[in-house]
Amino acid sequence: MDVNISFLGGTGTVTGSKYLVRHGKSCLLIDCGLFQGYKLLRLRNWTPLPIPPSEIKAVILTHAHLDHSGYLPVLAKEGFKGHIYATKGSLDLCRILLPDSGHLQEEDASFANRHGFSKHSPALPLYTREEAIDCLPLIKAVEFNHSFSPIPGWKATFSSAGHILGAASLLLEVAGRRLLFSGDLGRPDDLIMNPPDKAPDADAVLIESTYGDRAHPKEDVVAELGPALQKLVKRGGIAVVPVFAVGRAQALLHAINLLKAKGEIPHSLPVYLDSPMAVNTTNLFVHHLGEHRLSQQEAYALTHAATMVSSLDESIALAGKKGPMVILSASGMATGGRVLHHIAHHAGDPKNMIILTGFQAPGTRGATLASGAKLVRIHGRDVLVHAEIIQLQSASAHADGDQIMAWLATMPKAPSRVYVVHGELGASDELRKRLQNEKGWPAMVPEHGSTWPA
Repeated sequence: MDVNISFLGGTGTVTGSKYLVRHGKSCLLIDCGLFQGYKLLRLRNWTPLPIPPSEIKAVILTHAHLDHSGYLPVLAKEGFKGHIYATKGSLDLCRILLPDSGHLQEEDASFANRHGFSKHSPALPLYTREEAIDCLPLIKAVEFNHSFSPIPGWKATFSSAGHILGAASLLLEVAGRRLLFSGDLGRPDDLIMNPPDKAPDADAVLIESTYGDRAHPKEDVVAELGPALQKLVKRGGIAVVPVFAVGRAQALLHAINLLKAKGEIPHSLPVYLDSPMAVNTTNLFVHHLGEHRLSQQEAYALTHAATMVSSLDESIALAGKKGPMVILSASGMATGGRVLHHIAHHAGDPKNMIILTGFQAPGTRGATLASGAKLVRIHGRDVLVHAEIIQLQSASAHADGDQIMAWLATMPKAPSRVYVVHGELGASDELRKRLQNEKGWPAMVPEHGSTWPA
């Protein structure tokens, strides 16, 4: 009986990662992510999977970002009863991210119903906070580099992928085949995360390609962020910084700490972290020493690098404060959350800044802002954009094309096939061509919904 993989997400796009591995009558899901960005993609969140969730024996998470974990509550409420295997860091983060995701969806639906801008009556959340909490007991923590058996006769092993706390690459062994799922690969030169472990021997590889068609700039985020904040201070403006609550928020806080320590920006520059999820995540770094580059002292300093804003009243009160100041708020692509209110409030003033901190998926408000658009639609109305838009090129937590190729080069021997996933089509196809032309490896970009041999 052959082993095959169905590509149910994360193909031709950076969102919705879901890879269904089948052998005989058994199957499991690698990642279980939400689709984000274009409405056409987001609508897939409401489309049932091609297999009843009750027939899926297990789920294995490479990491906790919502484009890899955010569909778990839907899977559970629709009948999945198996274990969800993840690293300890991913479990800790899922306990923060998934209830918050449900809460935000409830808030967005409620806001849409109050203001009447949804085409649905009533607008409903994909899942609620309680439904997210209900799926958490299914998650079972597994150590890095310790093999486990998600299904009798199947073997799985996590290795560190860098990227964020708990992020892993996964080696899955079934029916004599070794399948390597890269997950989201971190950078060897990341500001706070350790570099990825070397890639193990495998027959087939699913490799991410978020930045498969480009190289990161040589300067680091500290060198790039410093001049922007110096300019902001001089003109007394307010910087709104959409950040991913996990990873990017902490990297930016550490960069700001370093800039203040060097005297490149004033120690007195007020910084606010307006995201309960980001605040809780920042506190985790002290408990995961060894997974990142920060010392215990530096990890502790992160928790004091900003005024931590938790309540909604505290968030609303920020609108009355004068610059210069910096507001870091989720979400990182401005798809939802409190950052939308800050953008709506501050985007109209040319002395202000909106600082984008990484990849902005097509169809997101972040991508609209990055394109130079002078109007962005927020909560059913068009908001004028006169603030300066800055997109940091060095803040990404993903490996670039050269770094991906270097990671694959650590494999003991060439795989028999490579599937290029988790990238926009241009990025994925460029990486595919490099794999074929530079290494002579058989590589392809699978279509959404397709099934191929492992």
